[in-house]
Amino acid sequence: MSDELIVRYCSPTLAGMKTGNIFTCSFADKNKMYGSIRNWNTLLTKKGLRILPLRFRNNKALIYVYRPKRLSADLENSTAEQLLRSCGYCNKSPDRCILHLMKRLEESEEFPHEIGLFLGYPPEDVLGFIENKAGGCKCVGCWKVYGDAEAARKTFAKYKKCTDVYCTQLSKGRSIERLTVAV
Repeated sequence: MSDELIVRYCSPTLAGMKTGNIFTCSFADKNKMYGSIRNWNTLLTKKGLRILPLRFRNNKALIYVYRPKRLSADLENSTAEQLLRSCGYCNKSPDRCILHLMKRLEESEEFPHEIGLFLGYPPEDVLGFIENKAGGCKCVGCWKVYGDAEAARKTFAKYKKCTDVYCTQLSKGRSIERLTVAV
């Protein structure tokens, strides 16, 4: 798993602006992939980050980079709690919720729509996406927006600027460890 992949897809999370990001990473050897994940966790857990493989399929790993403390706070939102309960999540523990999400990912070809809650998307937008069957949104960026479109557009712009800056810094030799903000 390369530095470039992590920075390209996870800069807002590295910067402490976002709860989590996911991306797909090809691999030839599952044990080497686990070793790479362990190495990244050794470097980044002290900065408040965790990296998990959510699913392995067809020599591709779905990688989740997230901030556990932020996820815990996000999942305490009443809309998020209600939505997770309606999707069969029985426990409010973030670790248990991630395990349930992994199970749902394994059982389906499609992403379970509640995954947005694990990425820091506003709960009203995740709920709107589910209730409207992905239609009728106010705007589209990193996610489909059903709530505050103006706030979402500002957030999308911040995430893009962050990613651009982080990619530039990485190309100049700055390490992911140095780019990652301790929160």
